[in-house]
Amino acid sequence: MIKLLPAFVFLFLLWSCSREQDEACAPIPEISEQVQVEFSSLVDAIDHIKTKQEVADFLRGNPVLRDVFFNRMGYPDDSAFVRELHSRFTNPAFDTLVMEVRATFGDGAELKKEFEGAFSNLKYYYPEFRAPKIITAVSGLETDLIFSDTLIVIGLDYFLGPKAKYRPNMYQYMLTRYKPDYIVPQVLLLYGIAQPFNQGNSEDHTALADMIAYGKSYLFTKHIVPCIPDSTLFGYTASEVNGARANEDIIWEKFISDQVLYETSHLVKQRYLGERPNTGEISERCPGRIGMWVGLRILEQYQRVNGKTLQQVMGESDAMKIFKDAHYKPLKK
Repeated sequence: MIKLLPAFVFLFLLWSCSREQDEACAPIPEISEQVQVEFSSLVDAIDHIKTKQEVADFLRGNPVLRDVFFNRMGYPDDSAFVRELHSRFTNPAFDTLVMEVRATFGDGAELKKEFEGAFSNLKYYYPEFRAPKIITAVSGLETDLIFSDTLIVIGLDYFLGPKAKYRPNMYQYMLTRYKPDYIVPQVLLLYGIAQPFNQGNSEDHTALADMIAYGKSYLFTKHIVPCIPDSTLFGYTASEVNGARANEDIIWEKFISDQVLYETSHLVKQRYLGERPNTGEISERCPGRIGMWVGLRILEQYQRVNGKTLQQVMGESDAMKIFKDAHYKPLKK
């Protein structure tokens, strides 16, 4: 590995000047049934609140938002909760968030259309799928998404993008995923990581099992949104995606030399799969969560060489079987 490092660093230095490459689309389903989504916005209702009584009335009529979206349990009593939200909703900065949400998302028709297209594709693969109700709101940058089988609530102020006056309090490398066109993919990744779609072995705690589980969620999302680029899917820059592809063989050699695949240590898994600005163990230019990206690459090869459908890939619970049958070994560039 010592001999690999200088060449590896050199290759990663090329990433910053690489251009985005075209990526092949996943198969586009021939939809026979367009899913209709129950879609509603509470942005105006929240914006019209002026008194504490109106806050209390709104919360009483929206218990899910009260308990989860606005985090009722984070306050000692109802009075303190209502006071905080009244102060937030009547703050001039909140007015700015609402105005920017309206300017960015309008009446929500385009977002609704995106969800209906994605859910129609999902239903093509899984006919038993039932679309959840979707509610959009403004939280004052407290909550981005709440998700269940029957209800999704989206805090649109989280997804205004880099030109917004106020942004969520998080690292810049995480903020790249909080833009309007990331909303639908983020929701689909939540579907793709969970049962009943993603079948896995709860007794397998290896890094490989995690890589395969996360890789499935990305593969799932790529099929539901067929032409989504990996940069949007992962929240990487185009140069990071191109760099990962150009250096895939070296990344894989690092996984093998460090014996990552069969590790069960949380610390080791965090290095390669966790939320980080980069995977410094490989290179300062290698993006974080690179193990998830490798997991997707393994699954793409597994699907391709074995002729598996999306449902078959998602339903295979044995990560080791997937890995062995994929015969994944990137060629040296």
